Amino acid sequence: MTTQNAAVADPLTKTNLAKISRQPGIYERLGTALRSFRVLKDLTPEQVDSFMKSYVIYDLDWANEKQMIEVLGPDYQKKVGQCLSDYYAVLNHLCAIGELEKMYVPPILDASASVITNQILYEELVAEELQLPPNAKVLDIGCGRGRVAAHMTEMTDAQVTGLNIDTDQLASAVAYNEVMKYSNDFVHQDMNELPLPFDDAQFDGFYQIQAFSLCKDIPKLCDELYRVLKPGARLSLLDWASLEAYNPQDPHHQELMRCVKPIIGAVGTPTPQSMIAALEGAGFRMIRHYVGGINGLQAPFLERLKSYFYTARWAMQGLTTIGLLPMHFRTLFNRMTQDSDAFIEADQTRLITTCYHWVAEKPGGGSSPEKGGTPVSSDNSIKHDSSASSDAEAGNASSSATSQASVASQGAEPAAKPSALALADSTLPSKSTPSLAASSA
Repeated sequence: MTTQNAAVADPLTKTNLAKISRQPGIYERLGTALRSFRVLKDLTPEQVDSFMKSYVIYDLDWANEKQMIEVLGPDYQKKVGQCLSDYYAVLNHLCAIGELEKMYVPPILDASASVITNQILYEELVAEELQLPPNAKVLDIGCGRGRVAAHMTEMTDAQVTGLNIDTDQLASAVAYNEVMKYSNDFVHQDMNELPLPFDDAQFDGFYQIQAFSLCKDIPKLCDELYRVLKPGARLSLLDWASLEAYNPQDPHHQELMRCVKPIIGAVGTPTPQSMIAALEGAGFRMIRHYVGGINGLQAPFLERLKSYFYTARWAMQGLTTIGLLPMHFRTLFNRMTQDSDAFIEADQTRLITTCYHWVAEKPGGGSSPEKGGTPVSSDNSIKHDSSASSDAEAGNASSSATSQASVASQGAEPAAKPSALALADSTLPSKSTPSLAASSA
C-alpha cells in the first residue's frame, strides 16, 4: 500500500505561467447578465413548463433502471437527454446573472477571493496537471458556454474540442470563441450516446468539470476516453461524489440527497472508489485523487451564493408583483433557490462533495496494462481525507499570498507567483494517508 505525506508537484511543460489569467471585467459581466436577463424575460410558457418538468429526472438514478422505465418509459435515456437540454437551456442563463456563468462551484483554493477567481485558480491547476505538449488537442465534455475551453487555450495554446448536449450553450460558446479569435470547436452530442465521434488517439488531454454526474455508464465512457486519448495523455476530473459518511439507510441522509441532486444536476451518484474503478478498469493509471479545496468544504461559497440568489429572488418577487417582470421570473428563482440549506448541510457534514478531483494517465508505449488486468496505480496516487485538514492548514494558501503582497508593498523583489498546483497542494493535509487507489487494486 502506497503512502505519501503530500501531493507531489509534477514538472510543468507547456502551461504559460507568464500569462495572467484574464478575469471578466465589470462591464463584461454586466453585459453577460443583461443578455441572459433578456433571454429569461422572453421565455415562452412552454419553455418555462419544460424547465420545471425537467426536474423529474433528479428524483431518479441511473442505477435504478426499473424506476427509470416506470417513470420515463423504455426510451428513458432519450427522455433524460431531452430533460437535460430543457434544464440547461434555462439554468445557464439563471447562473449567468450571478457569478456562475461557468456553471460550477470550484474548490476553494483562496478563501479570500471570489468564486470567479477560484474558478480561474482551479482551471490553472488543471492546465498544469495535464502537462500538455505543444500544439495540443484537448477534449472537454460538458463544455457549457465554452469559457473554460477559452481559458485553457489562453493558458496553453491548445485547441479545445468541447462537447455539450445543450444547443443554447453551444451557440454562446461558438460566439465567444469567435470574439476571442480562437480555433476551438464545439460539438452537439449527448455523452451517453457512444461511441464518441472522434478518432482513436486524437487528443493529448481531457478534462471535465461536474459533468460525469449526468453519465449513465461511467465505465463505458472511460473506455471511450482511453480510446480517443493518445498514450501518455492525462485526464483531469472534478465532480460530485457521495462520501463515506453518507448512509443510504439513514432517512435524513436520503432526504438531503433527494434535495441536493436537483441543485447540482445529478442523475447518477458516483463514489470516489467507483470512479477509480472505472478509470483503472479502462486502463488508466491513477496519479492523484482527493477532495479539493481548503478543508475539503465548499460551504463558504455555497453560503455566499445562497445570499446572492436569495436577494435576487426577493427582487424578482417585488418586480413581478408590480408587473414590471413576467410572473415566470418568480417561478424560476423559487425553483433555483429551493433546498439550498440542504446542500450546505450535506457539504458541511461531509456526506457529499461536488469538488472531488481525480487525475489519471493513459500509459504510453509498452507500459500500458491489459484491459481487465491488474490496475496500475502510480506511486504518487494518494487519498487525502478532507476531515484531517486542520484550520491552521486551511489558512496556508491565503497567508502565503498575503505574505508575498506585503513584501511587494515594501518595495522588495516580489516572490514568484506560486503555481496553481502548489497552491492546491498547500490546502491538503500533511499527514500520511493510505492510497485508496492502491488499496482498491
